[in-house]
Amino acid sequence: MSLPADMLPHQVQVEPYQGAGPAGPLYGGTVTYPGYVEDKRQLVRSATGDEVISETTVYLNPGAVIPTESRVTLPSGRQATVITVATREGPTDSGMDHLEVTLT
Repeated sequence: MSLPADMLPHQVQVEPYQGAGPAGPLYGGTVTYPGYVEDKRQLVRSATGDEVISETTVYLNPGAVIPTESRVTLPSGRQATVITVATREGPTDSGMDHLEVTLT
């Protein structure tokens, strides 16, 4: 199940990370997702186990395809990089399943 639409007032643009190229990171085409953007500083562990400061957390419906290292453009226009993506399951039949995406 998905989060209710009224809980996702923001639009975020995601350019999925596709790997490293000779001139730097390669990204796929931009995909726009409804979400909830929360600016809060927190310490998280990256996929490699390093401690990293996250400045923003974005909550999205399940099914969004967002690899770590993807580039995200927030409603403010700020661009950030995905540090972690976690699937969160709400109580059974609550409709609260979501993705929690931490950004630089």
